[in-house]
Amino acid sequence: MYHNPSCSKSRICLEFLQTKKMDFELVTYQKQPLSRKDLTALLSKLEMRPSELVRKNEVVFKDAAKTKELSEEDILQLMLENPKLIERPIVEVDVKAVVARPIERLEAFLQTN
Repeated sequence: MYHNPSCSKSRICLEFLQTKKMDFELVTYQKQPLSRKDLTALLSKLEMRPSELVRKNEVVFKDAAKTKELSEEDILQLMLENPKLIERPIVEVDVKAVVARPIERLEAFLQTN
């Protein structure tokens, strides 16, 4: 699980996984930033483009978008430099992953994986 402890949705996801007594690895991605390879692989598992995973309401993103139209590569680089721009929480299982908000999305994902 890719987790941000200051995010209420992320804390709900963590509690859900703990309540279900599931074994999982917790990645606090703001303290342990993802490499380009890891973020690209995660996007592939999510079947998403960077523009679909970025938190567009964050000031860092808005400021960057003011100066030019951002390409997918630009957005990917922004997320690598500013991990708080990555939507959360994300749960990864084998070759698939899901943005687990709302929590019902995670429940459905776990039933099919």
